[in-house]
Amino acid sequence: MAIAATAALVGAVGSALVLSATGSVQLSDRAAIEKIVRDYILANPEILPEAMENLRAKELGKVVAANRAAIETPIGDAWEGAADADVTLVEFYDYACGYCRASLRDIDRLLAEDKKLKVVYRDMPVLGEDSLEAARLSVAAALAGKFRAMHKPLYAAGRPTPEVVEATRKRLGLDAKALRAPDVERELARNLTLQRQLDLSGTPAWVVGDKVLVGAVGYDGLKAAIAAARAKSTAN
Repeated sequence: MAIAATAALVGAVGSALVLSATGSVQLSDRAAIEKIVRDYILANPEILPEAMENLRAKELGKVVAANRAAIETPIGDAWEGAADADVTLVEFYDYACGYCRASLRDIDRLLAEDKKLKVVYRDMPVLGEDSLEAARLSVAAALAGKFRAMHKPLYAAGRPTPEVVEATRKRLGLDAKALRAPDVERELARNLTLQRQLDLSGTPAWVVGDKVLVGAVGYDGLKAAIAAARAKSTAN
């Protein structure tokens, strides 16, 4: 993605510069065009990071649009908020991630304030075997309609050690075999495929509208992204 983005960026900058210089440069004069582009970038290197980020955001927006149903459709009852929502916020998370745990209060605040928001939870176990076992429990609970009874208490229990996961499983009344069911493995494989497609480098990660955010962006960051997604949806 980075190589393609760089090529596209240079092409875009070159096109803009050529358009402004067509009075003195022939469009067929490749050497002259390349010199204009090179000189401009060398003189204004600060444009590159912002332009690269904007281009990356646009490319990820295309990936989101192509996979929207897979991203926004929850497994079982792994969602909260409005069933008739006009904006869906998707969180990719890991139960061993402290930033994911800290984000719970931001999600609760957003849901309390915004009655047209839906939050969908997708397990993305990237922090080891304990994370994977907790994710299996999470998906199995969601398939059984017990996600909401499991989600916050599992975070509250601390790191998802085998003992914590087992105690939670028993409390929910889930059979141990449910955590290894084919539907559970398919869901986790699907989520990890989405992780690669969306270029998610860690947890928490968020998708809202056509935006992908990575990290503990906080209440203000999420609220702004939700507002932007709603405004764009209304405009369309």
